[in-house]
Amino acid sequence: MSALLDLALPFARLIDPEMAHGLAIRALACLPAAAPPPEDPSLALRAFGLDFPNPVGLAAGFDKEAEVPDAMLGIGFGFVEVGTITPRPQPGNPRPRNFRLAEDRGVINRYGFNSGGQDPARERLKERRGRTGIVGVNVGANKDTADRVADYVSGIEAFGDVASYFTANVSSPNTPGLRDLQEERALDDLIAHLLDARERAAPGVPLLIKIAPDLALAHLDAVVQVARRRGVDGLIVSNTTISRPGTLRSAHRKETGGLSGRPLFPLSTRMLAETYVRVEGAFPLIGAGGIDSPEAAIAKIEAGATLIQLYSALVYEGLGLVGRITQGLSAYLAADGRLLSELVGTTARERVAEPFPD
Repeated sequence: MSALLDLALPFARLIDPEMAHGLAIRALACLPAAAPPPEDPSLALRAFGLDFPNPVGLAAGFDKEAEVPDAMLGIGFGFVEVGTITPRPQPGNPRPRNFRLAEDRGVINRYGFNSGGQDPARERLKERRGRTGIVGVNVGANKDTADRVADYVSGIEAFGDVASYFTANVSSPNTPGLRDLQEERALDDLIAHLLDARERAAPGVPLLIKIAPDLALAHLDAVVQVARRRGVDGLIVSNTTISRPGTLRSAHRKETGGLSGRPLFPLSTRMLAETYVRVEGAFPLIGAGGIDSPEAAIAKIEAGATLIQLYSALVYEGLGLVGRITQGLSAYLAADGRLLSELVGTTARERVAEPFPD
């Protein structure tokens, strides 16, 4: 079925991106239950107290409503993150809100946490209880909420018994003021409340924070200090960027929203390396942003990622990309002779010494 979806890619690119995404979700929902492809034991690893069959994950944003996590695990992802899910349903921003930058292999979106709310997503995740596979839940706040911290806490409480891990999305550029939660005092307060909720509703379930690639380095210092002091389980580096590299060629390059895909790779990977050297091994990092090949995956791991996530590249490369990346990682490790864990962060200090990406 995934091969058929890949064959349909050229036709999908002829229709509205959001409509194409919806059709892909519906097609994946029709997939018969299937076991994941055989895994290379050399790709297995443990992070956040969880055992991952491989380090390649599906980033939040693809399966917003937790409709197809098992289908994506069956395709070969080592883990899947659903969401972002808000407590109450909300439509998100007006359409159009998703733009392909085909010449740049990028995407700009301004969805704004369109969400069906917690209840239907929770029911779907309850139905998969007892199945194997790591499924994280990415939680966020409603746009019109009077108390954003309470909304995030509500997400922990709602999904505590069905989530393999939690991600607090405080870095989407498409909800006004949301990124203010990355400010030191606000982040410290949020994490304190989330950890308290986790201890009550989901003891032992890892809590991750997803940060923006646009942080100034002094701001990143503060974020890492808060995360280390409070004892979060990890950071995801990074979300989409509001910056626009001068190399962009697409006519959509000036659209408002978060830029992802290949143009995000240099900035997100630099920020990953900057984060890695600041964390000093206190917790693992997930690297996201611009991964569209085995080579990009290896570079992200060497920059400091224990695990990686992708999404936008599927628009251009298809679902077969997952297998190409895992096979490429296996071949690289076999030729290199090192363990996967031994690659993590090997180029981080070299990267932070280079000029900052434009």
